[in-house]
Amino acid sequence: MTNTTNIQEFMSWAGIPQEELPRIKALQHRKKASFVRAALYNESIDCKDYVRFFSEKLKIPVVDPSGFTVPEKTRKIVPRDLCRTYNCYPFHQEDNCLYLAMAEPDNILAVDDIRFVSGQEPLVHACDPDSLQRCLERDRDHGTDGDWQDLEEALADIGQQDLDYQAEDEVSDETSLLQEASLAPVVKMVNLIIMDAIRKRASDIHIEAYEKTFRVRYRVDGVLREAMRPPVKMKAALVSRLKIMASLNIAEKRLPQDGRIKVLTPQGQEAEFRVSILPTLFGEKIVLRFLDRSALQMDMEVLGIDEAILQSIQGVIAKPFGMFLVTGPTGSGKTTTLYSALMELNKEEVNIQTVEDPVEFSIPGINQVHVNEQVGLTFPASLRSFLRQDPDIILVGEIRDRETAQIAVKAALTGHLVLSTLHTNDAPSTVSRLLNMGVEGFLLASAVSGILAQRLVRKLCPFCKRKADLTAEMIRKLNLQKEKQDESPAICEPVGCPECNHSGYKGRMGIYEMLVITPEIQDLVLKEGTMPEIKEAALQQGMQTLRQNALKKFETGEISYQEVLRVTAE
Repeated sequence: MTNTTNIQEFMSWAGIPQEELPRIKALQHRKKASFVRAALYNESIDCKDYVRFFSEKLKIPVVDPSGFTVPEKTRKIVPRDLCRTYNCYPFHQEDNCLYLAMAEPDNILAVDDIRFVSGQEPLVHACDPDSLQRCLERDRDHGTDGDWQDLEEALADIGQQDLDYQAEDEVSDETSLLQEASLAPVVKMVNLIIMDAIRKRASDIHIEAYEKTFRVRYRVDGVLREAMRPPVKMKAALVSRLKIMASLNIAEKRLPQDGRIKVLTPQGQEAEFRVSILPTLFGEKIVLRFLDRSALQMDMEVLGIDEAILQSIQGVIAKPFGMFLVTGPTGSGKTTTLYSALMELNKEEVNIQTVEDPVEFSIPGINQVHVNEQVGLTFPASLRSFLRQDPDIILVGEIRDRETAQIAVKAALTGHLVLSTLHTNDAPSTVSRLLNMGVEGFLLASAVSGILAQRLVRKLCPFCKRKADLTAEMIRKLNLQKEKQDESPAICEPVGCPECNHSGYKGRMGIYEMLVITPEIQDLVLKEGTMPEIKEAALQQGMQTLRQNALKKFETGEISYQEVLRVTAE
């Protein structure tokens, strides 16, 4: 609720009892909405009361724009993303006046911004939020947010336009930034970057500012490649455009910001991106992480895990207590593995709770908590609260510090199954890492049931890969044993074709190393044994290393010799 509407006045008008005030305020904070909108979420009022209050309070008419036929020219006066940000919809234009339906018509700042962007005087009408949403969805379905051209055509088109972009240090106020970000070429460029990244199967988009250059790179199959170099003068406007789409503060350039963007492609595909903005020496760097739900495999049997390793994992997570850890660097697929494990465990008779930073995908039937350190909702605080929530299974997004590790270990020792991640090089070194964090060896030996280390490697493109000979260099660098050399494996090498963007690789697969904590390993952990000692004992009990698992896939022609060397160590 803005300052123009008094909370107590509204509650008295709507007949809302005082005991509902804390719940409505909590909703207001969580959803970042006005107080009146939060009361609607709380079902303290209905949609009719919602619009009637604003109509009576602000002396404005009520309108339902979903039944109007609005000319495309009128719809485009205010960019669609700005309409979503400010919950508004232009439905008529006459002379120099823009008739505007607003779900939160007391938002004076929104009206001022729209006045600057449109160059017209907004005539505000109160509107039911559901009706407004129907209008926005209808426009999205009809593709009224501009053309999605091929990258080359659009860049040529933008290059032909006589645009006078201001240098970044000249764009100082929020109004100028908003106007710049709403220019058609900027909107088109952002659309192009997103669509081109989706088409090329990119997992991340890096938009980077340097002193004299401005570039965009895509991470495709784990490797960064430069995609384009937009004009340097577009830098400030392009960054502002992405901030508007992610509902971030366009005027803040000194601090990091995080947000999310949802878009719908012309093919009807919904794409969601996690946005991270970081101030750098020559501007702000933006990284968009593509949260592709269609690529998230929720069935462990289709992750490509070897049968023996899969059985070990399923044996560990089938226990009613203990700790299962997944380790590896950022972007190695740890979240996918843990979510797949949760889906196997997600049954009506168990209570599953997760604490993550951030929650990347919501899973029905599982209580997921998003870490918010600014308000004190940390990993340790969440875990302590979890233990009072009668949990059966707990997922900790990442063990980052001693306190989190100790609470997680104690939870595993008191009848809970705990799943979590760590950043370590391999499975045996995870034990040393936890010992260094301050977890006592006798607790660790009893708590941890299994550790899975994993990496993602690029798969050879099935359309263009070709058979290759096992060379002396491969034998030497991969340290292949004599019996392996004599088997003459069906190895292949990358070539390149249009299907894989001439890279020779298409898609990724996992390689795994599973350490099951047996009584012998427990004894070593209890004695706080070194990493080499634990590794040697695990190898004697049949553990397959990351290199050995990668070699199996190399010998069957699934991955290349270069990938084995790039991702694994001897």
